[in-house]
Amino acid sequence: MTKNLRATLTVVLVVLAVLVGALLLTRNDTAVPDFAGGQPAAQLVPDEVLVRADSHLLSTPSESRATFVEFLDFECESCRAAFPAVEQLRAEYGDRVTFVARYFPIPSHANAENSAVAVEAAARQGRFEDMYRTMFETQTQWGEQQESQAALFRQFAVDLGLDLVAYDQAVSDPATLERVLRDRADGEVAGVQGTPTFFLDGARLEPESLDDLRSQLDLALAR
Repeated sequence: MTKNLRATLTVVLVVLAVLVGALLLTRNDTAVPDFAGGQPAAQLVPDEVLVRADSHLLSTPSESRATFVEFLDFECESCRAAFPAVEQLRAEYGDRVTFVARYFPIPSHANAENSAVAVEAAARQGRFEDMYRTMFETQTQWGEQQESQAALFRQFAVDLGLDLVAYDQAVSDPATLERVLRDRADGEVAGVQGTPTFFLDGARLEPESLDDLRSQLDLALAR
C-alpha cells in the first residue's frame, strides 16, 4: 500500500468516526423520553381538545395536579369492564387528579347515541354521574340490542327521580345530541378510534392493567 493511499484511508476513517459521533450525539439529544410503563411519549393533544368548558368532570380537586380524560361509549363492553377500574382510580386519586368523561358513541352500536343523549339529558338536571353510573351498571340489560332502548333509559330517569318533563324536552332537543357529537368530534381530532381511550395530561395511554394506570398517574403527580 502506497504512502498516499494510506494517508487517504486514514483521512476517510477519521471523517467517518466524526460523522458517527455526531449522529450518536444528535440521536441522544433528540430521543423521545419513555412514558410510564416503558411506552414512548406521543405528541401531546392540546388541552382545549381534550377538555372543554362544558366537559363533564367526575372529580374537582381543590388543587388539580393532573388531568385524566376518558372517551367512552356506554354500549361498549370494554368501557363497562374498565368502569370499576376508573372508579377505583377516582377513589385513590380524585383529591389530586381531575377525571373527565367524554362521549364517543360508536356508530355500529345501535343505542350508543341514545344512551349518551339520556346521560346528557340527566346532566342538564345536575345528575350526570348518576345516569353515567346507571348506564354501565345496567349495560347487560340493554346492550347489543338493535331496537331503540330510549323507553328503558326514560325509566332510568324515573328511577333517579328526575323531572320527566325536563328530561323529555332535553332528549328531544337537537342541541343535546349535538353536544354529544361535539365530544366525539374532539375525540376524532385527538386520534380516538375506539373505546375506552384514555389521556393523561394530553398524552394517550395504552394501559394493560389497573396497575399500569396507577403507575402512570404516580409519574404524572411526581413531575
